[in-house]
Amino acid sequence: MQPFFLSSPTGVWRAAKTLLTMQDFLSDVKVSIFRIVVGFVVSVAVAVPLGILIGCFKPAEAMFSPFASFIRYLPVPALLPFCILWFGIGEVEKIVVVFLGVFFQLVLMVADIVRRVPDELLEISYTLGAKTTKVITKVVIPYSSPGIFDSLRITMGWAWGWLMLAELVGASQGIGFMILKSQRYLINANMIFGLLVLGALGIVTDLVFLTCGRLLFKWTE
Repeated sequence: MQPFFLSSPTGVWRAAKTLLTMQDFLSDVKVSIFRIVVGFVVSVAVAVPLGILIGCFKPAEAMFSPFASFIRYLPVPALLPFCILWFGIGEVEKIVVVFLGVFFQLVLMVADIVRRVPDELLEISYTLGAKTTKVITKVVIPYSSPGIFDSLRITMGWAWGWLMLAELVGASQGIGFMILKSQRYLINANMIFGLLVLGALGIVTDLVFLTCGRLLFKWTE
């Protein structure tokens, strides 16, 4: 195939050296990692407690679950113009896009995991005199933690996709911006290298989650 349509491995290697040594591509990588970490951490910090609340209490489920179910079916690309309108084209907008792409899905995933706690464990806890707060902290959360952590690993992959979408619109830095800029000038070797970097970052992230999961939840084995 002609290099115009698909660059050769040699061409991608040359593009990689140029990007890393002459075009400061590492700065783009650092910016993207910063955005993904902040957006994901904020989403998790809000979604996990809310998901536990929805899974444990019927009034909370009636109040929040329909809204979360409605929002999660709205495509984030359709919300992107509103994010730009409300938050501009700076860092906050990119972080908000990551937040929206992860938050509503994660809330419902956590709530569903919490609902799977066996009724026998809850009944035994209440029979032994445990209060609701104690049951949640000593039974529900420990039992649900491995599943919740696995949900975080899954949604992190989605977060990378939404970040790339945010960086394709109104960005001046980031891996997605580099890919878009290369597409404008038909430099497909740069585009391919950018995709390879994204895949590598995804693998590293997944390995980190898997390793942390094994260390934190050894008892599940």
